[in-house]
Amino acid sequence: MKRSKPPLSILIVEDEFIIAMDIEMLIEDAGHRAFGVASSLKDVLAYPVDVAPDVALVDMQLAHGSTGLEVSEAIQSRWPETIIVFVTANPKKVPEDFAGAHGLIAKPFSSAGFIGALKYLEDGICDPPPLSPQPGSFIASPAFAATFANLGR
Repeated sequence: MKRSKPPLSILIVEDEFIIAMDIEMLIEDAGHRAFGVASSLKDVLAYPVDVAPDVALVDMQLAHGSTGLEVSEAIQSRWPETIIVFVTANPKKVPEDFAGAHGLIAKPFSSAGFIGALKYLEDGICDPPPLSPQPGSFIASPAFAATFANLGR
């Protein structure tokens, strides 16, 4: 896993405009920057391959019939170092192995919970493993959690 430096560049993949704008505001409040906003797989594929976000926050149900699982697969192919976190009101639609994604933030979320999850991710991405305990607002995939456990300080 690459070691990024803050502020993190975060792609928002969300088809509900108001939710996307709220997430963008929370990202900025947490001291990071939005890489961009996409509402579908087509929008994600329109971004250049040579510039990758550090993190992608991906909803499960997207515009034009695309799904978060399709987007996750495309991101893993295009930008293999990007950390993928599903942000969804349908956490049961996330496979047990997270389909290669790194974690989950369930909707609805509080501002504090969302920012806490971003802080945990920042710590884990920039200087693993995170020093703080995993917040209740973030569920790490089994594989991602194992990488932190193997890096114990």
